[in-house]
Amino acid sequence: MRSKVTVVLLFLNVVVFGYIYYFMAVRDPTLESRRRVLPPEIASLKAFTRTTRSGETVRLEKRDNTSWWLTAPFEWPANPNAVNRIHNELQFLEHETSFTVAELEKGGQSLADYGLNNPMLTLDLGTVGKEFRLLVGDDTRTGNRLYLYAPATQRVHVVSRSLAESVGLPLSDLRTDTIFTIPVFEVRSLNIQTGAPAEGQTTTPANLKVRLRRDQSGRWGFETPIIARADKAGVETTINALNSLTALSFPDQVEADRTGLDAPILRVTFEGTARRETLLLGSAAADGAYYARFEDKNVIFTAQVPEPLLKVLRSSQEELRDRHVLDLDPGSVTALTITAPGLPELSLQRLEATGNGQAQWQAVTRSDGQAPVTTAADADVIGDLLEKLKRLSASKFLSDAPSDADKENWGFNRPEREISLSLSTGGGLTGNDPTTALLQIGVSPDRPGLAFARLNNPPFVYEIVPDILNDTPVTALHYRQRLLRKLPEGAVLTSLSLVDLGTGTSIYSQKLAAGDKSWDAALAVESESARKALRAVIDELATLRAARFTAESFSSDHAITPEGSHPWRYRLDYTVSFANAPDTPASLFVTERLGGSTLLAGTAEFGGVTFAVNQPLLDALFTLTYREKNDPGPAPAPPADPAPAPAENKPAGTQP
Repeated sequence: MRSKVTVVLLFLNVVVFGYIYYFMAVRDPTLESRRRVLPPEIASLKAFTRTTRSGETVRLEKRDNTSWWLTAPFEWPANPNAVNRIHNELQFLEHETSFTVAELEKGGQSLADYGLNNPMLTLDLGTVGKEFRLLVGDDTRTGNRLYLYAPATQRVHVVSRSLAESVGLPLSDLRTDTIFTIPVFEVRSLNIQTGAPAEGQTTTPANLKVRLRRDQSGRWGFETPIIARADKAGVETTINALNSLTALSFPDQVEADRTGLDAPILRVTFEGTARRETLLLGSAAADGAYYARFEDKNVIFTAQVPEPLLKVLRSSQEELRDRHVLDLDPGSVTALTITAPGLPELSLQRLEATGNGQAQWQAVTRSDGQAPVTTAADADVIGDLLEKLKRLSASKFLSDAPSDADKENWGFNRPEREISLSLSTGGGLTGNDPTTALLQIGVSPDRPGLAFARLNNPPFVYEIVPDILNDTPVTALHYRQRLLRKLPEGAVLTSLSLVDLGTGTSIYSQKLAAGDKSWDAALAVESESARKALRAVIDELATLRAARFTAESFSSDHAITPEGSHPWRYRLDYTVSFANAPDTPASLFVTERLGGSTLLAGTAEFGGVTFAVNQPLLDALFTLTYREKNDPGPAPAPPADPAPAPAENKPAGTQP
């Protein structure tokens, strides 16, 4: 008996759960779909028209299945966020309840009782192949819902008040604020045409047409009025600035008659992928704004255009031009030839790369009637020169087609420098074949503090600062390999002595014990500052490098420089012990410190040379020759206060 009851209860549970599942999983979606006001076709919304009781109409249309446009009351790109809000509200619109017009009439009511005979809003919706109309009536008595009538189904729906808030967005929210719609990455061409100069502007040429185009590599260049390189960063910054302009207001027709758009002061065109936009800028409006409109549209608006942007647009031929004199890839340079009036020709030639992948250079000096003189050149010095040539920029564009008189006036009949660059791949100039570029630097006695530059092709003349003349001396000594010696592995300095030549006294002298390869024990007895300085001297002597050379010769009496001579003050004697060779003594003569970063040294080694030392060696020698010599040592400790004298033992009442 009990088993039968259990079976019956199990059966009833199955029935109950099946009933719940049926209504939750099957019936509810059906009920939900029946609560939707609009059919599924609304997902493909193509057009939206909103008409108010007063007859004001706003229309939105989808173009090319991608972007929405406001087409009434004027044509303008629509705000995608506002359109998405409207579309979502319509697509998921549900009623709380609904009833037919016939049911209203049976109850003695009509559409007028719900504000639907003269609706607050009339919505016309267009989809693929179908049209829908909705009439938005009065609020319900509770105030958070309203009545909606669909004439096609003859049914009145009670829906959420959020419908009116979404579809009733003001016109300012339905339009996008931005003016241009072509993003910077899509712009292939930028055209700028100036009109009559604005009030107060007398330097802007009228009717000047400037066209810039971006090539496949992303580089920008001028096509008109000249063929020249453009400043990529400047052009794209200008495009972004134009894309950030916003429409402030849309004046009425009375005000539109004073816009000056019949003869615009600027005409700016973006050309993108299969589309173009041309903005006309008219006269000034209130609050510093300008009247504007697009060439293919009648709607007039005002926009705030910053004065720096106006300056760039009015003078785009100069403001957007690439100011670099050379379009140079330093890695493509295989040789440089530098000449100056009255000096032998100097060539810097790149050799094959070494095992570490770093290119080697040599300097070749050619004089009339003499064989070429070859010297190893410093790759870092030449790399720095190439970077300076790459960054050489115009402070002013002087002429794009100079006359012979102009060339003479700017010193090009006898250039102060001529730099010929041999390029392995064209250096980014024109083409990919090996080519050369000739850079001329001229000076004029009438314009001190300035220099002028031009290339053989194109013949533009630039005004530049004359620093490049100091950076390109026509002497092999400047480009000589700065690394004088680097001790091989296993070699070590075994003795070090610093002698004051003025007094003949030894400032420091130490020699390592036989077989000792480390200076740790020898330096342990020195003060901390002296120990650091001596360690720096040892390291610098092991890898001896010149900061710059002053003479390609050596005198044991004085340091030779182009400005004059300086007597030697100290001599640094040291011994180098090699693994499989006899010990080699060497000496380095040193002057007094001549400035904050100048200390000269000379040696008979390396063919005899005089040079300025690097800062670490300068600081270390200064510590040893000045600070240690003149340091009075720690201040003596102050004397201790004398102890008070012990009190005498006297009988009580005794007078002193």
